[in-house]
Amino acid sequence: MHPMLNIAIKAARKAGSIINRASMDVDLLRVTRKQHNDFVTEVDRAAEAAIIEIIRTAYPEHGILAEESGQSWREDEEGHEYTWVIDPLDGTTNFIHGFPQYCVSIAQLHKGSPVQAVVYDPTRDELFTATKGAGAFLNNRRIRVSRRDKLADCLIGTGFPFRDLDGLKAYVEVFALMTQSCAGLRRPGAAALDLAYVACGRLDGFFETGLKPWDMAAGMLLITEAGGLVGNYAGEARQLEQGEVLAGNPKAFAQMVRLLTPYSLDNGGPAA
Repeated sequence: MHPMLNIAIKAARKAGSIINRASMDVDLLRVTRKQHNDFVTEVDRAAEAAIIEIIRTAYPEHGILAEESGQSWREDEEGHEYTWVIDPLDGTTNFIHGFPQYCVSIAQLHKGSPVQAVVYDPTRDELFTATKGAGAFLNNRRIRVSRRDKLADCLIGTGFPFRDLDGLKAYVEVFALMTQSCAGLRRPGAAALDLAYVACGRLDGFFETGLKPWDMAAGMLLITEAGGLVGNYAGEARQLEQGEVLAGNPKAFAQMVRLLTPYSLDNGGPAA
């Protein structure tokens, strides 16, 4: 196993233990609202601090882009060959309500592209890992995207716009279109975990807009290493900077691109 991946796993497990301890007394947590429907707890901050400490100790020269630290994406990308992109608790709203669908997401970028990925679900003790060129794994067993080839048979994950509700009207159109086109839509509420589920075939595809790099960097590598495809709604590789992500097994991906291209930010579509 790659030594940098080992550090990411150690950091994710440490954060997971902090999250699991806090989940016992979730009613006692201090919760702050960052903006509409966007919450942060002291657990997010403690988990992030633990992750950063482990990474900084091992690789003090690497850059770090973490959700709660507020460092800007471009500013950090320019200064470092390696950057760690961290979401200490993806699915905070679920966590606050005791809804057990949340995870730790850690990715390492080399010159802006993911080369190591860990998504850890502490409630199920499921550890998704990938190193570029070496495949994707769930608890050390190799994973692959699903083989379903007709969108009508596919289970698709999504996320509703929650920070910026301006996109809601366009999203409802896309939601209706996808509901008519696939076997079912699911909205579990933690994008990093949804992407991991695409990688291991529990979901056949996923789409969402308004995401941040830390929501998707790890999941992107998991999916590509598991034989899937990731892009924006038009299928272009601009998802990290646009925050518009579409992912799936290759057949589902191609069919979703055909449906969602008109809604892509690339086309100034209704989602723009």
